[in-house]
Amino acid sequence: MPEGDTVWNTARVLERALVGTRLTGSDFRVPTLAAADLTGWSVRDSASRGKHLLLRLGAPTGTGESRWTLHSHLRMDGTWRTYPPGQRWTARPAHLIRVVLRTPAATAVGYHLHELALVPTADEERLVGHLGPDLLGADWDPAEAVRRLGARPDTAVGVALLDQRILAGVGNLYKCEVLFLRGLHPRTPVREVTDLTGLVTLAQKLLAANRGRWTQSTTGSLARGRTSYVYGRRAQPCRRCGTAIRKEELGDRVTYWCPSCQPGALA
Repeated sequence: MPEGDTVWNTARVLERALVGTRLTGSDFRVPTLAAADLTGWSVRDSASRGKHLLLRLGAPTGTGESRWTLHSHLRMDGTWRTYPPGQRWTARPAHLIRVVLRTPAATAVGYHLHELALVPTADEERLVGHLGPDLLGADWDPAEAVRRLGARPDTAVGVALLDQRILAGVGNLYKCEVLFLRGLHPRTPVREVTDLTGLVTLAQKLLAANRGRWTQSTTGSLARGRTSYVYGRRAQPCRRCGTAIRKEELGDRVTYWCPSCQPGALA
């Protein structure tokens, strides 16, 4: 699943290609929006909220514009790509296209998008209001994130970090890496984590450090095979102690950890 920084980067791609222009055409390939036509609509803003993308639009009216938001979620396999006019759309097979937005200078194509919806901008909270503080948002609030974590004392910290209602933007990669860096076993109950502020602050720093680039690194290295401490490294030696990294299912996701640097119950 894309992490919050990937979604933030995607919002910037759409911003550069679309914001400040008027759409010359649109093509929705989902039943709920099949009849929607955004031709003539202005593109006012491109934003991310956790793992949600919000493309804010202005629909022409007799007295100006009404404000609308095109919402999408990438989940595990969605992506937006932009192309100059006339270039072939080669990123994914055509049957995965869910929406096409055209301007005079660029075409934005959304592949395998989820939760695609067009709503009045005033109603955005109906789609994203349940989310916790956004680690890459102007409203990032570590104290509120700690409060929400503390309200789930019996939940394994490796599960809690992925709950977007607690804090918005952490995915499986950052979950594994921040727990390694804090020396916490993924199954540790939240109530046993002595420094929740340090935990959420580190998570925010890791995501913020990767804004603006597509190669995600938590180690400081961008070299292939050197970008993570534990994530994706099952049976490989820990970069700190040499112990073989382990992998197991936790909740509905896999998790990676070092049994020496992150001691705890395996049950």
